[in-house]
Amino acid sequence: MQLLHPRLRAYFGAIPRGQHGWGAGVFHTAGTPGRWLRPLLRPLHSQGILLADWQRDVPFTVLNEPGDRGSVRAARRFQLRGGDWVMVDEIGLDARGRLTDRLGRTGLIEAVFRADVVDGALQLRSTRVALRAGRLRLGLPGFLAPRVLLIERWDEKDERQHVTLTMTAPLLGTLYEYGGSFRYEIRQGERHAWPDES
Repeated sequence: MQLLHPRLRAYFGAIPRGQHGWGAGVFHTAGTPGRWLRPLLRPLHSQGILLADWQRDVPFTVLNEPGDRGSVRAARRFQLRGGDWVMVDEIGLDARGRLTDRLGRTGLIEAVFRADVVDGALQLRSTRVALRAGRLRLGLPGFLAPRVLLIERWDEKDERQHVTLTMTAPLLGTLYEYGGSFRYEIRQGERHAWPDES
């Protein structure tokens, strides 16, 4: 964490009880670029995992709140042309000390990440992806598992946090992506946007 740009530490650090993180910005692109993939990904869309659509210049807000055992729960509200859509996840350390993200309202998808800091920016690369149903986990073999790359960086010129995420799969190419910038701060008071926003 010490190698991260100071402005990113607040975003990735633990959020104290009684406070929440709040940000707002614009995604230049967001969603599933392959039109033929969108019907197949609709179940993940309805779970709040990924956007099975493709839009540009999408205003969004992000709400981060403290979860259990030091995790952070997040709700990202995409203000789409056809109405709002919310992506939700909870990220923290699992029992084995691995950085693990549970995606969707029911935590249907679980991804384990390796974190690297490059020039003050954070890069998260998925190393394992599993489907979850209660306590059951079905790990996806490497030739099927999607690969996720998330890069968060601070730009001194525009004083904004920049984010890019890409999810790719063998043989299928890019399943999902978004990229844009936003401003973020820690605010006093509790907010509860998890997991019932739609």
